[in-house]
Amino acid sequence: MEVSYTVLPEIKPRSKLILALGLHIGITGWVCDERRGEALQKLVPLIPSDRLLIETDAPYLLPRDYRPKPKKGRNEPSLLPHILDTVALLRGDDPAVLAQQVSRNSQALFKIG
Repeated sequence: MEVSYTVLPEIKPRSKLILALGLHIGITGWVCDERRGEALQKLVPLIPSDRLLIETDAPYLLPRDYRPKPKKGRNEPSLLPHILDTVALLRGDDPAVLAQQVSRNSQALFKIG
């Protein structure tokens, strides 16, 4: 299993191919950006839950809407819950249920747990 990351602006047209290839789609804090994340926000509900991953892209791409901004101004794994909450909201999912699903996805992908 492999992962495709979602920083490409043309991700929506490619998402069917990505999924057909058996890839997972990793969603970063980019989804929290009201300007640059619009296309990604529209894509998130279309990703099958068993192919979805949540990631930070640390130390880059600090979620734009995260408050208060970290003093160091960098992204880190502790912000995963914020990204997950945004993804759950966009999908209409319960955050706790989605957290369990993406955890299972990560464990299966990386053969851990």
